[in-house]
Amino acid sequence: MNSPHLLARIAIALFSLNWAGLAATTDDPGLQLVREGHWLTIRGPRLPGEIRINYLEAYCRAGSTEADWVKHTTIKHKNELVSMSADGKVLKLKDTLEDGVIVEHTITAKRDEVDFRLTAHNPSAVRSEAHWAQPCVRLSAFMGFDEKTAGNATDYLPRSFIFLDGKLTRMPTPDWATQARYMPGQVWCPQNIPRTDVNPRPLSPLVPSNGLIGCFSADDKLVYATAWEPYQELFQGVIRCLHSDFRLGGLKPGETKQIRGKIYLVPNDIPALMKRYQKDFPAQ
Repeated sequence: MNSPHLLARIAIALFSLNWAGLAATTDDPGLQLVREGHWLTIRGPRLPGEIRINYLEAYCRAGSTEADWVKHTTIKHKNELVSMSADGKVLKLKDTLEDGVIVEHTITAKRDEVDFRLTAHNPSAVRSEAHWAQPCVRLSAFMGFDEKTAGNATDYLPRSFIFLDGKLTRMPTPDWATQARYMPGQVWCPQNIPRTDVNPRPLSPLVPSNGLIGCFSADDKLVYATAWEPYQELFQGVIRCLHSDFRLGGLKPGETKQIRGKIYLVPNDIPALMKRYQKDFPAQ
């Protein structure tokens, strides 16, 4: 029969273990942001390596699928750092496009995700041609590769995925396209977007089931995934990058639009990821 003293010691031990676990969770700073020039870097103690994002690589015009990237598609913009919190959790940026459109970004790092909230406003008297934009997320370190060897890398394709017919599908996906103005790479265009308005890389005939694109870490313990609403395309790039590029759709004079996005950096549990994604982006 257990004595009161033994039960008391067990209770104290269990309390100590629970408190230690809580302290470990509390001490985990989660993800943090660093801004250097046009690079946005995500760091965290659980990540196998930092994630670098060319943020933003470009704002783009419609009619881009068969067009010259520099002469036609890209719209020049100026980026300004508005503020960065002392703990690296909240970053505010301001983009001014050459046609006058202003895009304000609030980027928030949390425990296992980065949240993006954008407000695009056209203060001019002329309609803006800004139809979409692309954050270029570099994932070499996350997947266990040397970023210096990226080049036109295809070695990361088997670790990368989109969703087709409601199922996670690893790359290269079926019906892999191999012809385009610029090579290599792969673009997936959602149903509601004209196929003439996406990245001028090989365009898959397949339509993605949703706006989520991602990859597995080198040890298969973590998943990177990203989504935007609204989104223009999913894109597998040429330097171990994966894109969910967001949609602006042009802005009328005086018009304001809201765009939001997420980067998830979570345990390798796809059903759990999907539940979270569906909660965050029910329209997709």
